[in-house]
Amino acid sequence: MKDGNPLSNIIQMDQGPDKIIIAGGSGFLGKNLAHHLSSRGYKVVIVSRNCPTEQGPWKHRKWDGINVGDWHEELESASAVINLAGRSVDCRKTPNNRKEILDSRIGSVKVLGKAFERLSSFPRVWIQMSTAHIYGDPQTQLCTEDSPLGEGLAPMVGEAWEKAYRDNVPDSVRQVILRTSFVIGNSGGAFPKLRKLAKFGLGGRAGSGKQGMSWIHEKDLNRLFQECIENNKFRGTYVATAPEPVSYSVFMKSLRRALRSPIGLPAPSWLIRFGARFVLGTDPELVLLGRYCQSIRLEEEGFRFKFPSLNEALQDLISSNQS
Repeated sequence: MKDGNPLSNIIQMDQGPDKIIIAGGSGFLGKNLAHHLSSRGYKVVIVSRNCPTEQGPWKHRKWDGINVGDWHEELESASAVINLAGRSVDCRKTPNNRKEILDSRIGSVKVLGKAFERLSSFPRVWIQMSTAHIYGDPQTQLCTEDSPLGEGLAPMVGEAWEKAYRDNVPDSVRQVILRTSFVIGNSGGAFPKLRKLAKFGLGGRAGSGKQGMSWIHEKDLNRLFQECIENNKFRGTYVATAPEPVSYSVFMKSLRRALRSPIGLPAPSWLIRFGARFVLGTDPELVLLGRYCQSIRLEEEGFRFKFPSLNEALQDLISSNQS
């Protein structure tokens, strides 16, 4: 998007802590990131439909994700905007849900773009969440930033999401897109469910078990967001994933080993499809499909993962959950 005011400058913070806006930040990833950034001295403002369910080191401003409201005033003095907003994909893909998954992502990007148009000075960087699902289900192919996009609902949503971002972000604002993989953490997302399955002996092969599991430890994702805020060389699109993707079977075997749970009963595809649809009310493809991803660009930028290997990541999560 062309800058509405060619004389507007990127905001320069000269006193007090830098302020970070997290749009759609009331969920697992947003609250986790807010805690991390706050502990590093940042002032954090969460902008979301719902107030976070817990008290934390942040200010909350309510929005509907569609219309510019009073919340846009927070952007005036912000150093960075991080947009995580979008309806959860952990649902059955009914026509209404499909529409809401797409509209919630496109709508949040557009309303942030409209909010930027009202500012006298812009935040230095807008970091936009995207998804590694944009590559589809290529089975054995290794996906990087240069890989072709896939086909189907998730790639279509991801491509439209990124296009809307490029169409609405001002040219003078540093632009970063993070195609995020499966984030493993104890406080939310799918990992606690997988941990429970493995603990009770149900964490065996799902379907063929060969589907790719590209993952990233929550602490590394937080560090990556911080690096994107602070380091001007981070620009463009990155795959936010640890450097060692594994198959679903290997992931669950490693999780069982970390939990010291020797038994892992397999689940055939038909049972997963039945259970997902009629018991859990979710999409079986979230388990049965996957992708193997690596980031060439993060390595080029010199980003160092604290947890590059799955075993290290799982040991950290299991030990911290027991303490």
